[in-house]
Amino acid sequence: MSQSSLKHNFLSFQGRARILHSTWLAFFITFLVWFSHAPLMSTIQTSMGLTDIEAKILLILNVALTIPARIVTGMLVDKYGPRNSYTAMLVATALLCFFFASAQSFETLALAKFLMGFVGAGFVIGIRMISEWYPAKQLGLAEGIYKGMGNVGSAVGAGTLVYIASLFGGEDGWRYAIASTGVLALLYSVFYYFAVTDTPVGSTYFKPNKSGGLELTSKRDFVFCLLFNIPMVAALAILTWRVTDAGVVAGTGAELIIGAGLLSDFTAYVIYGLLLALTLYQSWKLYQVNKDMLQSPPMDEILQYKFKQVAILSIGYAVTFGAELSVISMLAQYFESQFLVAAAAAGIFGACFAAVDVFSCPSGGMFSDKFGRKLPLIFLLSGASLGFFVMSLITPAWPLAAVVATMMICSFFLGSAAGCIFAVVPLVKRKLTGQIAGTVGAYGNVGAVVFLLVFSFVSPSVFFATIGAGVAFAVCCSLFLDEPKSTMAEVMPDGTVQMIEVH
Repeated sequence: MSQSSLKHNFLSFQGRARILHSTWLAFFITFLVWFSHAPLMSTIQTSMGLTDIEAKILLILNVALTIPARIVTGMLVDKYGPRNSYTAMLVATALLCFFFASAQSFETLALAKFLMGFVGAGFVIGIRMISEWYPAKQLGLAEGIYKGMGNVGSAVGAGTLVYIASLFGGEDGWRYAIASTGVLALLYSVFYYFAVTDTPVGSTYFKPNKSGGLELTSKRDFVFCLLFNIPMVAALAILTWRVTDAGVVAGTGAELIIGAGLLSDFTAYVIYGLLLALTLYQSWKLYQVNKDMLQSPPMDEILQYKFKQVAILSIGYAVTFGAELSVISMLAQYFESQFLVAAAAAGIFGACFAAVDVFSCPSGGMFSDKFGRKLPLIFLLSGASLGFFVMSLITPAWPLAAVVATMMICSFFLGSAAGCIFAVVPLVKRKLTGQIAGTVGAYGNVGAVVFLLVFSFVSPSVFFATIGAGVAFAVCCSLFLDEPKSTMAEVMPDGTVQMIEVH
């Protein structure tokens, strides 16, 4: 296929390009709704009389439920298909958006923002949809376009919602601005259902043999997976600890607030117990799905995949998408407090960080298609790590133009690395793409919870340096990533094995 025809395929609105553009727009809308609160946080805080710590708690709650939601969504999309799954997600997005916009107390805001974390799971659905329509040689670029264009939803919200709220005026202007994004999601759910199909005509939609847990192919990977699930539950435990009545502890020269007072100690202990029960249940379901494999001789090597690949990609996404979520959540307030700019201007400056995804994610996917799946990831993660260490050196004395440029360069490396990661995800195991994307995506939110927790305790400079150190750790892990095999084996419904070309 010529370069010009390849370009035409991506720019047209026919065939697989129609699926790509319809799907990234669905992702765009879910992200627009999910982060519609961020540029309006100062207004919401004033209107609702929230304290600084309550405002920060809302930021953390926004990404908490997405951890288990992405796991569940990955299972559902593998079983029911991306078309039905994304349509249902858009409807749920609209309803949760209306709930948040109508909240009259901090407790209701907190509950609505916690439930809206479910909206962030929509990203997983599109990964499976795009992988069904694009061949491996174009997959990285296609997934990068999907991710990059979808992520811009948060940037568009940051650049427009403050203005929309001002049109309505008064203390409730933010409510109408946020509710308008919910109306958009509801209308688009109808369009999406009739605009797409799960696969091209004649293609087989591979489904897992069992549901309830990730199918594994070796006993060692089963143990690895059990251990790897722990950080996802631990992130929820950290969140619970962060919002309980834990009092204060002495810091260096000042008192450091630990608890937000949202939950009592007794309620927190109940949640810890539920999280322990969830861990045990999740482990049991994983055993149920894989017990035949555990009790049988090793399966043919051609049917195996390495869970190590999933783990490395998950760690990479924890520091890339996790960093992006946490930075997007705080940048508008950062510019307001550190550089004393107006709320509307701060929202636009903050939006620049996410807007780079339009170019960075497709670039990362394209690098992955052209130069291999491993080396571009290592290089781009290294650039992102260096970028955050430079950001940690920013002071109010820096010119605003230099600050914005530094952040955009760092964002380019960060988004390109994330694009590389999801160029690999569909090449691990085709029928499990939704669940693998769900696991990798959930770790993105684990990273966000951890980074936002750090942000609630430290200065922005230390926050950026912490992210830089986390990305450096992901670079070390990526050294152990294997290049995907040239072919992938999948079992057809009639029991025969079909070889799928990867390169």
